[in-house]
Amino acid sequence: MVTTTDRLAESGDLATTMLAWYDRHRRHLPWRAAPGEPADPYRVWLSEIMLQQTTVVTVKPYFESFLARWPTVGDLAAAPLDAVLSAWAGLGYYARARNLHACAQAVAHDHDGVFPSDEAGLRALPGIGPYTAAAIAAIAFDRPATPVDGNIERVIARMYRIATPLPAAKPEIAARARALTPPRRAGDYAQALMDLGATICTPRKPACALCPWGAGCAGRRDGDPTQWPVKAPKRNKPKRVGVAFVYWRGDGQMLFRQRPPRGLLGGMTEVPSSEWRPAGDPTADLAAAPVAADWRPLSGHVRHVFTHFELSLTLFAAKAAGAAAAPQGFFWHPVDRLETLALPSVMAKVVRHGLARLT
Repeated sequence: MVTTTDRLAESGDLATTMLAWYDRHRRHLPWRAAPGEPADPYRVWLSEIMLQQTTVVTVKPYFESFLARWPTVGDLAAAPLDAVLSAWAGLGYYARARNLHACAQAVAHDHDGVFPSDEAGLRALPGIGPYTAAAIAAIAFDRPATPVDGNIERVIARMYRIATPLPAAKPEIAARARALTPPRRAGDYAQALMDLGATICTPRKPACALCPWGAGCAGRRDGDPTQWPVKAPKRNKPKRVGVAFVYWRGDGQMLFRQRPPRGLLGGMTEVPSSEWRPAGDPTADLAAAPVAADWRPLSGHVRHVFTHFELSLTLFAAKAAGAAAAPQGFFWHPVDRLETLALPSVMAKVVRHGLARLT
């Protein structure tokens, strides 16, 4: 059965209508080129990496800070990894920062500072998967590529009333989205769909009366477009526990160490901690303390939600004698200069929790 949506798609009216809407209502974002100007691949790539699993509001100040500090991909490639990790601190998903640095070095050293313009070449770079490659190819180089982010998934699922739950529906959504992508202005079209999902076709209370695709939307015709996309029931995240050791000196310095370069929070700075385990008695983890000291428990817990598990940390604190030297593999750092550390959010919570209970 051919639907109204199918007929509009086949005629090309959907793409034409969407681009006309975008020309009037496009969002002004610091990484977007002005109308009629070519996009900067470096800005597009940097923004797309930062925007993975992160909101536009959160990304804006980080993007502007990175661009001010490292205005070209060559500048970023030449930066020390520690500086990049420190600048990324608080943005989350820290493997992105390591891959960002590795990708900048690959572009600078292997491609003479020029990003590949096709999806295959982009996907060969560190940290660039299918979505990011399609986004850069379309937005930076106007290739007829079809990136599908969460906003576009929602728009397409509602347009076609796709009943298959996510994530199983992703291939069908991607196929529908590809079929709608115009041969020209693919980048503007992709950004138009992103803007539509972010401002009109929102998860709750979509403004259907303002939607340029409202007439062809099967979800709207059904009466309640918020039913789509259909999502599979969420599973409870597993829980892990551990101990963090707040070791401090009277001169306002706290003990830290750098995590291994690979794995969760790789290369980031942390308060000395035990292994994070499914369960256990916190006192049993005192053997993981960085030094022998009079460790005392601090009230409360630090809780943090990662993508695949929830963490609860018990804190123990001890004060070092005088100007004690840091044990091997650790270092002292002033607590009033934490912004210079590559401190992930969970460890920033540990520091704040510890300091509040030491004073």
